Amino acid sequence: MKKVILTAVFAFATVTTFATTGISSTATQNVVLQEEFKELPVEELPSAVQEAVKKDFKDAKIQKAYVNESKEFKLELIVGQVAQTVYADANGNWLKKE
Repeated sequence: MKKVILTAVFAFATVTTFATTGISSTATQNVVLQEEFKELPVEELPSAVQEAVKKDFKDAKIQKAYVNESKEFKLELIVGQVAQTVYADANGNWLKKE
């Protein structure tokens, strides 16, 4: 089933590519930039984020922490034997990211 869906996607992309050859070079494209997170020592996390982890993820250990320019934090947690990645803002509110 996956192969059928992938074949359909590639066929559509190929047809679409040929259909767009008449577009001039002045056309613009919207580009979604991937957010850049930089590693941060766990000790430097804001206390609100550390408290949110303690409150909502009992028995969790923060394996690694990252921060971006918007002061959003990416946390790699170990809960029991399960690894989990969560995102929070500086106030300890959980963010939904994909």
